[in-house]
Formats: sequence, C-alpha cells, structure tokens
Amino acid sequence: MPRRPGTPRLLRQLNDRAALELLLAGGPLTRAELGEHTGLSKVTAGQLLARLEERELVAVVGEQAGGRGPNAALYGLVPSCAYAAGLDVQPDRVSAAVADITGETVAEVSVDPNGHEDPVRLVCGAVDKVCASAGITRSRLRAFVIGTRGVVDPGTGDVRFSFDLPSWHVGVLAGLRDALDVPVRIENDVNLAALAEHVHGAAAGLDDFVLVWAGVGQGLGVMLGGRLHRGFTGGAGEIGWLPVPGEPLPTDVHEPQSGSFQRLVGGDAVRGLAGAHGIGSGRAPVSMPVSVPVSGTGIGGGDAAGSANGSRGVTLSDVSASLGDHVRAAVEEGAEDFLVELAGRLAVGVAAVSVVLDPGLVVLSGDVGRAGGPTLAARVEEAVARICPSRPRVVVSRVEGNPVLRGALVSALGQAREQVFSETV
Repeated sequence: MPRRPGTPRLLRQLNDRAALELLLAGGPLTRAELGEHTGLSKVTAGQLLARLEERELVAVVGEQAGGRGPNAALYGLVPSCAYAAGLDVQPDRVSAAVADITGETVAEVSVDPNGHEDPVRLVCGAVDKVCASAGITRSRLRAFVIGTRGVVDPGTGDVRFSFDLPSWHVGVLAGLRDALDVPVRIENDVNLAALAEHVHGAAAGLDDFVLVWAGVGQGLGVMLGGRLHRGFTGGAGEIGWLPVPGEPLPTDVHEPQSGSFQRLVGGDAVRGLAGAHGIGSGRAPVSMPVSVPVSGTGIGGGDAAGSANGSRGVTLSDVSASLGDHVRAAVEEGAEDFLVELAGRLAVGVAAVSVVLDPGLVVLSGDVGRAGGPTLAARVEEAVARICPSRPRVVVSRVEGNPVLRGALVSALGQAREQVFSETV
C-alpha cells in the first residue's frame, strides 16, 4: 500500500477530522480548548475552525465566561450538516428513523407493508415518509442501513435467504442503491441489535460479547474484538439450528421451525410451557399457532386468522407480544418453576456458544429475553454456570426502544460521519 506524503492538504484533513471527532465526543469547545486537545497552536486552531465554519460543519453555539476580557466563543457541530437513516423491516411492520450527525433521532415513522410486494418501492416510500417527518429532502441523507430477518452475504451485501421475507433476494440491494442514490447497506436484524447494545446498552465499551435473541425465532449477534462476526456465508448466529440432545434433528433445513434449539425455546415451546404452568391464564391468548410460517404481512394469513382476529389477521408482532406477555406474567406472578425451566432451556444454547467463544458477557434480548428481565437473566446465568466451565455473566438488554432500528442508525451514522469527516478542502 503506497504511503501518502505529508502534504499540507493531508495535514489539514487530519486536523479537521480530529477536531470534528472531538466536538462529536466532547461537545462544544473553545478555540483554546480545541488547540489544547489537538496540540495545535491558537493560530492554527483558529484557521481550522474558520475552514469548518465555511463548510457549515461547525458554528458558534455559545460563550464560555472566563477571567478578564471578552468571553470565549464555544464551537459545536452543526447537527443538520448531515443525516443518516435506518430501517427495520419485519413481515408485518416497517419502521424507519432519521438521525442528525450528532446521533439525535429527529424523526421516526412506521409503515404498513400490506400490499407492497416490491421491496424497493416499500423502502422508498418509508424513506420519503420519514424524511418528510424530519423536514428534510432525501438528498440530505448520507447513508442508509436496513435491518432484515435474513442471511446477508458478507461479500456482496445482498440478502442471500430470508424465510420470512421471500421478496428480499439477490438484486434488491442494487435496486435500492439506484433508487435512493445514497449508500445503502442491508444487515441482519440481530447483528444490528448487537451493534446497538455495543453503543447504547449493556455491552457499551466491551469488545467481546454475544447477544442472544429469544423470541418467536432465535438468533445470535457476535461481537469479537469490537467488530461484528458474520461468518463466511453470513450465517453466523443462526442458533435456532443448534443440535440439542433429546430434540429431533431437522429433516428440512428450509423449515426454520424444525431446528432443535428452536423447538426447545421457540414460540411454541414457550407458549406450551406457560400453559403447563398456568401462566397468564387470565390474559387473552393469540389464537394462531406460532409454528405457522410467516407469509406476507401476517402469520399464515388465511381466512381463519382473519375471522378470529379481524381483517388484519394475526401478525408476527402479535405473536411476539403474546410471548412477551406470558414471560412478563411469570415474573410478576413469581412463577419460579416456569422461570427455572425456561432458563434451563435457554442455558443449553448459551452454554454451547460460551464454550466455543468464551464471550464473558451474554446479553438477553428479543421479546422473551427482554420480558424476562433481570429475573430471567439471573436464572440463565445460574443454569449456565452448572454446565459451562467459562461461566459468562448474563444480563438483559438495556437498549431502549426498537433495538434493530437503533442499531441500523448506529451503523448508518458511522458511515455518514466517515464521509463527512474524511472530506477534504
């Protein structure tokens, strides 16, 4: 790799980037403080700020009172100098959000995908809606990241396979990039949840941890050395397929519900376990079985679902919420037998992951994991310690709101900042 000579332009670029990163991390600074942190003279720091002001990246945001003489001007990033967008695509709901360069979310919307078979048109519609809500045009976006329930090829960035979203396939990424005219990346939803946990949640500041997504389906996000581990084909973390003693092995790898660990802790298993222990018996149940494959915008989508639950039918969100309600009820009712058995089942997967990766920290997320909270996490940790020599710490997710959407924004902001901070004058 050829070395770049230390030209004045390169030095200006490096200094400008250092200043922007300082303002992003530390908030408003005076010229003197900026010079102190970067090692630049007051004159050079003043020239740097003038360049950044001319590019409308930095502006005076206040004053700092000092001793004698006039107050020093405080400089901060201009939030509107760049925007990034994130999207969480589910079979029955599409959520989109826009954040400014500082990371502040300025708009968030939801779109019903019903009747939209074309992923490109669906995404463009969601982007236009969230941009309108944010009061910006689509051209202001610097980067866009989409979270989907599928396996994403790490080489091409295309969705290689998605059982729940069959219309998302190879070629969709190219269509999105052409239509949006902005850098677009597609990422597995659980990977994005792990990324959000790394920045905003229980794993903040940790370079090695795993996130176990427990819900209707099971997933694993792996962070090693501060980077997501996706695997050779993008299939790292598909723990629903984990072989489990006593559970039948799958006979059809195209049927996600047939995975051994999925059978042990998936939607049907949790609901059956709750029924056996009389959990939440006074709550209205979701009438569709969670083992029915997701199709289109709902689960099953047949007439039975429509007649029992209205014209909308039972959606994936309905089933996920129902599972969370069962687990939450178990915690509220102090159903120790149920929690211990559920924790023991989850511990099988956590232990298998831990003896291979030895992550040190395991974060429980997904509807079941989040509903169980610290109560379930503590019991999983105890159960894992009995069968795993590495004995990882197990905690519940601390990411607020939609973790997939927050992770998509984290990823998109990283790309947007790289663009802005690397630009030269």
